[in-house]
Amino acid sequence: MNTLEKIENKTAIIGIVGLGYVGLPLMLAYTAKGYKCIGFDIDQTKIDFLERGESYIEHIDADPIKEAVEKNLLAATTDFSRISDVEAIILCVPTPLDAHYEPDLSYVTGTMDMVVPYLRIGQLVSLESTTYPGTTEEELRPRIEAQGLIVGEDVYLVYSPEREDPGNTYFSSKNIPKVVGGSTPACLEVGKALYEAAITSVVPVKSTQVAEFTKLLENIYRCVNIGLANEMKIAADKMGVDIWEVIDAAATKPFGFTPFYPGPGLGGHCIPIDPFYLTWKAREYGVHTRFIELAGEINRSMPEYVVHRTMEALNERCKSIKGSKILIMGLAYKANVDDMRESPTFELLDLLSERGAKMDYYDPHIPVVGPTREHANWKGQESIKWTQENVSSYDLVLISTDHKAFNYKELLNWSPLIVDTRNAIEKSGEEVRDGQLWKA
Repeated sequence: MNTLEKIENKTAIIGIVGLGYVGLPLMLAYTAKGYKCIGFDIDQTKIDFLERGESYIEHIDADPIKEAVEKNLLAATTDFSRISDVEAIILCVPTPLDAHYEPDLSYVTGTMDMVVPYLRIGQLVSLESTTYPGTTEEELRPRIEAQGLIVGEDVYLVYSPEREDPGNTYFSSKNIPKVVGGSTPACLEVGKALYEAAITSVVPVKSTQVAEFTKLLENIYRCVNIGLANEMKIAADKMGVDIWEVIDAAATKPFGFTPFYPGPGLGGHCIPIDPFYLTWKAREYGVHTRFIELAGEINRSMPEYVVHRTMEALNERCKSIKGSKILIMGLAYKANVDDMRESPTFELLDLLSERGAKMDYYDPHIPVVGPTREHANWKGQESIKWTQENVSSYDLVLISTDHKAFNYKELLNWSPLIVDTRNAIEKSGEEVRDGQLWKA
């Protein structure tokens, strides 16, 4: 029985490598359709959670995990020799930037080096990690063929970019259209069948490079438009104009305008990173992507702008940043999730503490700071308890993420001075005292 037949009759075992915000929901999409899945990760803690039928990601419910385990549809392991047991290997590993804002493919290449010794004829390999056009052909294909396997005949190779949006209640792994590009037509046929087995809509494209470029375009589009909104915010602030009201008014136009909103900087694993994958690769072809780089420069400057506004707010109260007690509300990079990857809040914590402020944070979604690649100094710090005594003790409260769980009425009653980077107070409709609120 070939791979296509196994996918069709649901006897194919799906291997998911990397069980984070992308890999775990994807695995549950397959188990929900009756496929047996084996999850691979180097983090034994995640394996232990899954074996107990528990979730380690806040917005992912434990019930489908428990049900899949009880039905013997879900197994998890750190043993990569079990790669030989599966028909499909889907790689969902990080692709960060290095210190010079250049692509760091070490997670992808390192994972492939762990996988290839156990590859066998008939298997499909799919890369979902965001990367520059050419990665699948230049990095994965040679490693596979070095094992004596012919891509398109012995094994199948595709690229299908992840499109996860943590906390989105309308779109999930199951119903977000899936772009798929294959190394060969045969690869595309098998890859398309694999994703159609669990996902409502699959969009085939002519090559892995097209699929890789598609992912970058999606997030560069957002990065550039957020950069525009951030630059407009600075200009509007100087003119005494409320940019949030401007954007809401412009959004009433039924065509030709899509609202994007400013913030304290970019967060998450995609938008702060993806543009640099394209700019780096474009230089290989002599192309200088000035527009993309300008947007990145603007977005990276926003934490400094927020610090400047914080300084202005304190100065109005005859206080300096040095020695002030500042509470940041929201450690997660976006509202209503526990995902702190690339969160601009960390940079705000660093910048303000470097200037002598005494920093704390409050985030009911993240009670303790976990390990991060770039901000290890904050690991282990705990969120404060939300009490009047605690909140009122701070000289200033800075809203970095606008969680629904925040009690803005109590905040306004307890805090003498608030800097709001998300327009959260305005949206709450609560009454503000004169001079109490600064927007940044």
